[in-house]
Amino acid sequence: MSKYEEYDYVIIGAGIAGCSTAYFLSKYSKSILLIDKNEKVAFGASGAAGAFLSPLLGKTNNFKDLITKSLKFSTQFYKDINSKSLSNCGVCRIPKNDEDRKKFESYKDYMDFEYSVLDDGYFFEIGSQINPSEVCELLTKDIDKKLNYEIKEFDRNEDNSWIINKEIKAKNIILTTGANTKLIKEEYFDIRAVWGQKIDVLTSSCTDINYHKACSVSKAIKIDDNIYKVSIGATHHRFDCDKNICDYCVQVANLNKNCSNCYSKSIVNEDSLKLIDLANDIVKLEDIKVVDVKIGPRASSTDYFPMLGKLVDSKRSFEKFPHLINGTHIKDEMLEMIDNLYVINGVGGRGFVLSPYLANQLVENIINKSKIDETITTHRLFKRWAKKQKHKK
Repeated sequence: MSKYEEYDYVIIGAGIAGCSTAYFLSKYSKSILLIDKNEKVAFGASGAAGAFLSPLLGKTNNFKDLITKSLKFSTQFYKDINSKSLSNCGVCRIPKNDEDRKKFESYKDYMDFEYSVLDDGYFFEIGSQINPSEVCELLTKDIDKKLNYEIKEFDRNEDNSWIINKEIKAKNIILTTGANTKLIKEEYFDIRAVWGQKIDVLTSSCTDINYHKACSVSKAIKIDDNIYKVSIGATHHRFDCDKNICDYCVQVANLNKNCSNCYSKSIVNEDSLKLIDLANDIVKLEDIKVVDVKIGPRASSTDYFPMLGKLVDSKRSFEKFPHLINGTHIKDEMLEMIDNLYVINGVGGRGFVLSPYLANQLVENIINKSKIDETITTHRLFKRWAKKQKHKK
């Protein structure tokens, strides 16, 4: 009898990316374990998300195409899983200033979704919002979980499987840990935390749709006579911490129960007041009372595109192709990869738009060997990093 708990797939990170991956994998396997350092699913950055689903405006490019495909996929996905919290009420996108309005006007020929002019902005019927906890719990209701579980050791076994904390054996590991990249030892895998905050307020004002300007404001939920709950969210801070010295804010568990050393209560309170001011610049909210505040580090890549698939093994790739350091072009499929280790990361502030689409893509790649678009694989980050190593030497 094995001394380990054994699984075919261990997913580390129970935000929307990890929960979506578990859901799609469960169509092919029953041997799945979902691990998270927090006490609940969607208790980190995903729980602090406004979870708004909104179009990206702009001229045609690869990133916008990715967001458009993801938005169509994810909106239908949340409907298909019968999410009780999905509110497909539409969103009014409002320009921040005259310069922003000119940009909006220039984007009209490139709109991917139907819209109409509404007051001072543009109304998109596809705009939606969901509740992070409800959706993540729904996706993982039949999945084995280890929550409040800290990973201290993470090593390759002689049979090419992975051993976690000398307790769990996994044939495959999928890392969906967001801004906390301590388990990824590759230097090229550069992720920055952009901190976001969401507040729920009670108000006597009733909003009928979602709004987005400098922050996002949700459709109101009626609580009692003349009392409504409204969510307000935005991305705020990049802290210039040296992750090699201190990465406490990103790594601490159950952050929303215990404010961290750096992201203090004073910052949280100050940002709540800013969010209320930004919301009132969109729609006037009367008799506001803040009833819930959540913060979280949203994982952003250097080029804003997400990362999907296996990790490039930089050491073995350099050994095989020493001239990579001179910028020599090597086909992606020729690079050495880390077997049985996959990632979804870098979804930024659009996690609930991107994650279901990316999770489905990854699972189809793992199970059915379908190709992942080169714009979202880890190869691009490795190649850019490799070219810089000659200068460093």
